[in-house]
Amino acid sequence: MVLGWTHTARFLTTASELVHLPASELPEIAFVGRSNAGKSTAINTLAQQKRLAFASKTPGRTQHINLFEVGPKDAANAWFADLPGYGYAAVARTAKLRWQKVMADYLGIRRSLSGVVLMVDSRLGLTDLDKQLLEFVTPRVRNGEIKLLVLLTKSDKLNRKEADAALYSTLAHLNTIATAESDVWVTLFSALKKQGVADVAAILHEWVHTVPAAAAEASPSAPAADPATPAA
Repeated sequence: MVLGWTHTARFLTTASELVHLPASELPEIAFVGRSNAGKSTAINTLAQQKRLAFASKTPGRTQHINLFEVGPKDAANAWFADLPGYGYAAVARTAKLRWQKVMADYLGIRRSLSGVVLMVDSRLGLTDLDKQLLEFVTPRVRNGEIKLLVLLTKSDKLNRKEADAALYSTLAHLNTIATAESDVWVTLFSALKKQGVADVAAILHEWVHTVPAAAAEASPSAPAADPATPAA
């Protein structure tokens, strides 16, 4: 059961700079998103732990990359990386610039990075900052070097029509990124209602345990047929 695999997640280490992260041959999956997008909550829900990922009481103030091991305790087979939230106005400009550099370096050159999970508040859709982050990782996504999953969080706040609209809009943007070599997905996610949890766990498990393959072609006319929708 793939949910059992994500439940094994455990804290490994924390670092404020890229050079302080340990090197690894294991596939690494990074969780990114705007402050208040529900990133820590999503990680904790996938791990079935209340405080594995720490959510600061002041959004935007968590300024470390936190690594978690996943898999058997004596033979971890993946790492999850929780990156600082971005876009919170109250954070000092100097801190923002420093963390923009750290995140850019991590997403651009981290050799063990094999997948990115982008958290987007489903009520807001892709913001300009989210699109900037996607633009930054697009070259590595297009050539299949790293995989991409967009989680439309807090989907329990939307009715069915709104949820479908959020899904269509995000898929349309992702379709401008996807190639025959890429592995790009989007799904609605609710930690409260547990919507999408099993789908996300299955995708991450497959990323880690299978050889990369081109994503299947999307069916933009019927996203509800598959809760986790691949971009074409």
